[in-house]
Amino acid sequence: MTYGSMRYYSDLEIDLLIDEIAQAAHEAIEQAAGEAARAAFLQSMEREAAAMREAASQQAEALQWRMEAERQQMEIQATRRAGRKNTMLAASIGILGGLVVGVAGTLALGSR
Repeated sequence: MTYGSMRYYSDLEIDLLIDEIAQAAHEAIEQAAGEAARAAFLQSMEREAAAMREAASQQAEALQWRMEAERQQMEIQATRRAGRKNTMLAASIGILGGLVVGVAGTLALGSR
């Protein structure tokens, strides 16, 4: 076996090569950590945005139900007012009718 084309490295060259590999690995780890932190931040922001959208949707739905309740309350009040008017009208008609019947009856009995 011949080792004519093989080169032997000195201890210093091996140490320098190991240092370069270690430095490259350290930089790659730092870059990966930075990317992971950035990804975690973006994911957190996405979750927060989704939560804000959900809260806005719930607020809009609550506002819709509140407006519907207010509309129904106004209808109830209008119905009560109409009911009071109708009651007063019926009472007035009843009183006037009673007076007419009373006066007519008195006149009919008095003319006898």
